Parts: sequence; structure tokens; C-alpha cells
Amino acid sequence: MYGLLAENAPSWGDRLHTSGLGPHGLVPIGHSAPRFPEARARSGVHAAGGPGVVEFSSPLTEIAHALNAGLQERSVLDWGGVALQVQRVTPVFPPLFSHGTAELSTVTPVVVKGPPGRDEHGQRLRKQRWLLPGESDWETYFVNNLRRKAETLDLDPDVKLEMLTRVGRKHSLAVGRGTKIGAEVALRLSGPPATLQALWSWGLGASNSAGFGAVTV
Repeated sequence: MYGLLAENAPSWGDRLHTSGLGPHGLVPIGHSAPRFPEARARSGVHAAGGPGVVEFSSPLTEIAHALNAGLQERSVLDWGGVALQVQRVTPVFPPLFSHGTAELSTVTPVVVKGPPGRDEHGQRLRKQRWLLPGESDWETYFVNNLRRKAETLDLDPDVKLEMLTRVGRKHSLAVGRGTKIGAEVALRLSGPPATLQALWSWGLGASNSAGFGAVTV
């Protein structure tokens, strides 16, 4: 995505890569993982082969247009050494959410940063703590993340988690030098329609630019 922005919106790419956006320094871009509906499932292996889909997203129109323009010019995406042939690029716009509620599900695990853990002496540990749905602090830190995203975009942050309707199995994924832990979820949010639209486009939880928390389109 940074490569696409470097070609089509270099000022945005530099700004996001250097400092992020808004008071929290967040990066309002996200993507899913490639999915291949016709590929034969294999235990412990990501099913691949045949026609598939991968989604790139941003709640900011300028960034979304830049990503779309860059993808329209590509015939192949190099996805970790795997060549994905680009056959069609289709812009998708968020639902209106005019009633102030949104039922969302994710196609990649949602990761939520929690407070640092403590050792047996009560001293804080340096290792990042990742929370899973059902843990006591998960909802608080999940909703805080949603509100920080709204504040980043100068939108009304009055968003609430009304119900968690499904939790997928736990995933532990290596990213960079560390490991992130999360699970796919389905849930119901309430809030201002413009804020819900932005969250649908951006993704849920942390590390959306690394492919986590991508919302089902």
C-alpha cells in the first residue's frame, strides 16, 4: 500500500509512514488477506489457487482514490513472493448505516492491545499484552481503539459495542519481529452513521495496515 501511495499520493504516503495522522498517530489504511473460494482446504495451510479477492481500504477519500488508481495500473501484485494476477479492480462504498447501528464481521483476526502484564512481584513487563474476546479488559480497549480512530478523523467518537455475536478461533501470527494474537469476530456497533462508515472502511482493532481486523465487504 505504501508503494501505491508513493506513486499516486506521495505526500500522504510520507506523512502516514513518518508520523501517522491526528492526535494518536494512527494510520488510516487497511487490507484483507487474499481469499480463494474455489481452492481446496488443507489443514494448517492457507488455501490458495484459482480466482480470489483481496481488499484494500481507507476511510479517507483521497487515499482510497490513490489506492484505486494504483491498483488499476497493476497487472500483478507481489504478495510475499506469490504473484497475484490483477483481473479486475472494483471500488466498493460503505453502507449508509442511517439507523446508527452496524452489524460487522471480520475476515482476518482482530487484535487488541491491552495494558502491559506484570510479573509475580507486580512489576510491569515490557512485552506487549494482546487481549482476546472474553477477557475482562477486551471490550474496554476495543472500544477505546474505535474512539481513537474517530478522533483521528475528526468524527464523533460516541460509538458503543452493543453485542459480540461470534468469536472465531484464536490466531497467533508472526508480524515483523513479534507475534500478534487475535480472533475473527462478528458484532453489533452503535454510533453516528459517519463514524460507523469510517470504521467499516478502516477496520476493527489495531494493526489494520498489517492486515488485521478487515471487515467483510
